[in-house]
Amino acid sequence: MWIKYANLTLLVLFPIAWFAPLMRAGLLPLFGLNEISVMSGLQSLWGTDVILALLVTVFALFAPYLKTIGLALIHFRMASPRLLPALGWLGKLAMADIFLIAIYVVVVKGVGLARIEVAWGLYLFSACILASLVLSILTPIKRGG
Repeated sequence: MWIKYANLTLLVLFPIAWFAPLMRAGLLPLFGLNEISVMSGLQSLWGTDVILALLVTVFALFAPYLKTIGLALIHFRMASPRLLPALGWLGKLAMADIFLIAIYVVVVKGVGLARIEVAWGLYLFSACILASLVLSILTPIKRGG
C-alpha cells in the first residue's frame, strides 16, 4: 500500500520544511533580505512573545508531525482507524499555520515598507500539509477485525 510509505516520507520532509526558507524579508528595497524559516521565526518569537511562540510551535511542529505519526500507526495497524477524526483536527491546526503565513505576507506587502519574497520552503511546507490531508482522506477505514 503506497499510502503508508508516502506518509512515512512526510516524517523526513516536515523537518526539512521547518528549516527551509519560507520567505526572504527586508526593510525597504535598499537593504538585503534575511531568510526566515519556521525555526528561525520560532527562535525570534520565543524572545518576544512566548504565547504566540507556543501557538506557532503547536500549529507548525506538533500538529502536523503528530498527525503523520498517528496516521502511520493506523497504516501499520498499531492504532485503531477510529483515531482518524482526531487526526483530522490536527491537520486543520496545521493548515492554520499556512493561512497565518499567507496573511502576514499579504499585510507586509500591502504596507510597502518591507520587501518579502516567498521562498521554496513555504511551498514545501504547504505541500507537506496538503499531502498529509490527502493521505488521511485516502486512508481506508477498516471495520471489524
